Amino acid sequence: MAQAKHGDRVKIKFTGKLEDGTIFDSTAGEQQCGCDDCNCEETPFEMVIGDEEFFLQVEEALIGMAPGDKKTVNIASDDAFGDYDEECVFTIERSELPDDMQPEVGMEVEMTDEDDQSVVVTVVDTTDTTITFDANHPLAGEDLTFDIELVEII
Repeated sequence: MAQAKHGDRVKIKFTGKLEDGTIFDSTAGEQQCGCDDCNCEETPFEMVIGDEEFFLQVEEALIGMAPGDKKTVNIASDDAFGDYDEECVFTIERSELPDDMQPEVGMEVEMTDEDDQSVVVTVVDTTDTTITFDANHPLAGEDLTFDIELVEII
């Protein structure tokens, strides 16, 4: 049976979990649509091993696997989305926002940083006069676990 190697285009199924077991991403249908009771189909993720389309540790784990093989890959936060950085949390006056913007906690907003780069931030607190944003990735500081299955080498 063929084994996956660097440069192969493959299809994989995966479930990404946090240390407490919370699933944050999956190729399972229910995770994609967000519903609890549907007939969604699993949709394998297609990628080229070595093209850095997924976490490097997952791509490396696929090397030598044959279709049907399964593995669990653990990724430390440093190698995933980095440590949570308190300096990425900032507060601005409401008056600095467009008049038609009504931010709510949990809302994601695209802003431009001082280098004119686009960055997505999350509203984490609001008051009558200020808005507090968090520019950390939502999974910053989290160790990740991926259960992977090689479905097909294309």
